[in-house]
Amino acid sequence: MEMKKGRVTLPAEEGMDKEIIDVVDRWGADAVRDSDGTKVSDALKIRADKVYSKYFFTRGDQEFAKANSDELQHMYIMSKPVTATTDTVEIPIMDGYFDQQLIPDTDHDPKKWWEVINRTTGEVVPTEQWRYSESSQIVQVNQAKQWHRYTVNVLTYQLWDPVHMYNHITNNWDTEHQMPYDPRYPKTRSYIIERLKKWLDEHPDTDVVRITTFFYNFTLIFNDARKEKYVDWFGYGATVSPLAIEQFEQEKGYQLRSEDFVDQGYYNSPFRMPSQAFLDWMDFQTKFVSELAKECVDIIHNYGKEAMMFLGDHWAGTEPYGKYFKNIGLDAIVGSVGDGVTLRMISDVPHVKYTEGRFLPYFFPDTFNDQNDPIEEANQNWLQARRAILRKPIQRMGYGGYISLALKFPTFIDRVEEITNEFRELHHHIKGTSAYVAPFKVAILNSWGKQRTWMSHHVHHAIWYKQCYSYYGILEALSGLPFEVEFISFEDIKNDGISDDIGVIINAGDAGTSWSGDYYWKDEVVTSAIRSFVYRGGGFIGVGEPTAYEYQGSFFQLSDLLGVQKEVGYSLSMDKYNDTLVDQHFILEDQTGPIDYGESVRYVYQVDDHSDILSLEDDDVKIATNQFGKGRSVYLAGLPYSPENTRLLQRALYWAASQENRLTDWYTTNIYTECAAYVEAGYYVVINNSYERQTTTVYKPDGTTIELTLESMGYKWFEI
Repeated sequence: MEMKKGRVTLPAEEGMDKEIIDVVDRWGADAVRDSDGTKVSDALKIRADKVYSKYFFTRGDQEFAKANSDELQHMYIMSKPVTATTDTVEIPIMDGYFDQQLIPDTDHDPKKWWEVINRTTGEVVPTEQWRYSESSQIVQVNQAKQWHRYTVNVLTYQLWDPVHMYNHITNNWDTEHQMPYDPRYPKTRSYIIERLKKWLDEHPDTDVVRITTFFYNFTLIFNDARKEKYVDWFGYGATVSPLAIEQFEQEKGYQLRSEDFVDQGYYNSPFRMPSQAFLDWMDFQTKFVSELAKECVDIIHNYGKEAMMFLGDHWAGTEPYGKYFKNIGLDAIVGSVGDGVTLRMISDVPHVKYTEGRFLPYFFPDTFNDQNDPIEEANQNWLQARRAILRKPIQRMGYGGYISLALKFPTFIDRVEEITNEFRELHHHIKGTSAYVAPFKVAILNSWGKQRTWMSHHVHHAIWYKQCYSYYGILEALSGLPFEVEFISFEDIKNDGISDDIGVIINAGDAGTSWSGDYYWKDEVVTSAIRSFVYRGGGFIGVGEPTAYEYQGSFFQLSDLLGVQKEVGYSLSMDKYNDTLVDQHFILEDQTGPIDYGESVRYVYQVDDHSDILSLEDDDVKIATNQFGKGRSVYLAGLPYSPENTRLLQRALYWAASQENRLTDWYTTNIYTECAAYVEAGYYVVINNSYERQTTTVYKPDGTTIELTLESMGYKWFEI
């Protein structure tokens, strides 16, 4: 029966069938999978309904990699800057990099593929003014300008696949370093196709090919201490090669420089305003990856097997929310669930038959050891993921790593048994239907739009960053709130306007970043469209430094709409008065203590007395509301994730949309509880998002209420 078995994938190992079969029965697992370095025994294959087998397209065959070292994957890196104290400067190009991961590529002429750049002026140093010593790995620059800083953009080979390197270092493996090869080269492309067919012939018992992932890893560079130096989970650093650059020129009609990839050392971080060259490169590589991936998926289908892609690792160029993804023809997506945001990043992916989440903790020794209790991470992971699942469910769940480690913690096995049962019970009640959502759509506006759905303010998978959490909390709150969320770009507004089904637009981020929008805010088409949208009755919420771009005497370009402005030092001579402070407002009705704004923003002030200040700290506006025509706006200085801030955002959205009367549709009075209703299925559920016992009242759309008490992390289902 569905309530006792199914929807769960278990990592397996050889040599412990009895113990694993016990876990299979307790967790109700219907599928088993291998991991990096493990195999599934025949006994477990017979026991499972489905067998997942990992597959790596561009690593694992060391003989091929060594025999074709000129077709290894590449990466551009930038040397440390060196200041010229004389007219000659020496730059050790690999200083600070892990020499077991990267090595300079001298097979391709450095004078053609590298660049030495004067970072004081931005000028490229003529090739006749520098030379490279391969033995010392030093670039010597002659006729240097004294007291200027110089760097070298270096084309390197990747000697060690980043994921294999990470797993090797984390688990203290004693294995040969796997080298990644590049399918952009015809020989390698032909090889990986034939190797796939051979592998499929050798794995008749495999039901699901778990592609981990396709061809190019996200940008991950280690330093000389074997620690992460640069990580960008959305990066394209590993997709570069001389052949690809040449083919790009043929397709796009212009030549790229090394600097188009190095980007002054920022490496085209998604926080940067994307250059046209980088957008073109993404399009070029995504098209290539989708075409080759489709060829591979078609082969897998011809063998009667499912193709499942892991959302992560070698996923550069797959772009699940991009225009080419649907062409691949995948059956499923599986991804690591770090919180509600990453859950939605998986569950919202279109053009697949089902989605699966790999929950935390990963069964690795950094978590499963004598000094740690893995239940704590499992509980927090489930608390945040559960509320997102209720809004947009994944169809399956599972865990990853080495089950032998987890078996050393019997109470962890007990807890996961409870979680898997709750997951199946959820699906039993909702019957494939969707949860109730508010009668208006929420749009997140940034420079990336749909392509970075549930991906904004994200550096690495669900990792906390001081500069991000005050904005990331918006997404985490939204992941489990009753709103349909859409991600739109400034180009969408310029080309198509603002859709009628959007009720509130959110713009959040630091000034100058892609998330806030930078120079788009001086575009009259954009600003006029948003002003018109709000004036006619729409809602706008700005967080941090929204609409920020210093232009025509204004920093917040929509200060007239927001009712607030930020002092950047140019108008200190002008007196400011924060006069209309109100202590009671619909948005604040559930607040019982100080509001957490995270890193917050200072020097925000009231533009005029038409706006209301809801929160003021040290004479800086933290929350403000404004009426603009028939519409409304809300300003927030920051919004880290918490139950308190989630309720604050929920109320702000309903208020901005001028639909306060709809707040209490499937509403709970206790902020630590939430309600999700599946009207079509005839059920609703109330969940406790805390570790304490909670009592709450549920409001239904017909005005009736019920009161209930939930235990720690508890839940209850009811018929409507």
